[in-house]
Amino acid sequence: MEDWGISLIIIVSALILNKLIVLLNKHFIQKMMTKTANKYAGILIKSIVSPILLGIMLLAIWIAAVRLQWGITVYTIISKSYHILIVLNFTWLFVRLVAALLDEQTRRTAEKNRAANLPVDNKLMPLIKKAIVMTIWAIGIVTALSNANVDVKALLATLGIGGIAVALAAQDTVKNIIGGLTLFTDRPFRIGDKIKFDSIEGNVEDIGIRSTKIRTLNKHIITIPNSKVVDAAIENISDNLPHKVTMTLGLTYDTSVEKMEEAISILKSIQRQSNT
Repeated sequence: MEDWGISLIIIVSALILNKLIVLLNKHFIQKMMTKTANKYAGILIKSIVSPILLGIMLLAIWIAAVRLQWGITVYTIISKSYHILIVLNFTWLFVRLVAALLDEQTRRTAEKNRAANLPVDNKLMPLIKKAIVMTIWAIGIVTALSNANVDVKALLATLGIGGIAVALAAQDTVKNIIGGLTLFTDRPFRIGDKIKFDSIEGNVEDIGIRSTKIRTLNKHIITIPNSKVVDAAIENISDNLPHKVTMTLGLTYDTSVEKMEEAISILKSIQRQSNT
């Protein structure tokens, strides 16, 4: 019973220590960070606090569990579990730090674009952020399983077969996502531009990861998969230069010369008004 009591005291002490760290961070460190001009220091503190709290609890539970003399089988299970949890905790810390830095960089870029009266387009950065975060988590999980003596090669082979099946089923979605990335990087047009391709002409309402929305001249919204937009020959006609418009006007045989001259005069006046 004495070992159980000491183990309980260790866990309670860790909880109290975590509570003190939370209060210290809330009432002192965060207030100090708001007064400093170094934003990255505040980002670092916010990113590491939660993983540190979890790390303290994991350490306390480990010490408390080892004291209880569970036996070799239980000790092996706990040891492997902790190898996984510790690596995942460090991975979580790194993910939080990278995500916070990317968010700060996105915010600064948006502020610079607003100051320079440039369009603010933040749709690509969240996708990049998700890709980086998923990559870090994948590396962390594989490392954690490897430290716990799990046969990672066999697991990856199984996941690879499943991944091929999923990729074949979702190849159209993947093509549209790649098309969206191409539109974000090449920027053949922006939101608000007037474009023309195939038989479609209108203003770009939205450029998404999977599709592009265009409002046609008759005010209808057309949603087009990005893969088709990328493969098409796009004509950007959003500039302010005059455009040639060809129209055929039908006249009856009994139209007089005076009426024809009056019609021509009306058309010229419309043209002059549109140019002013």
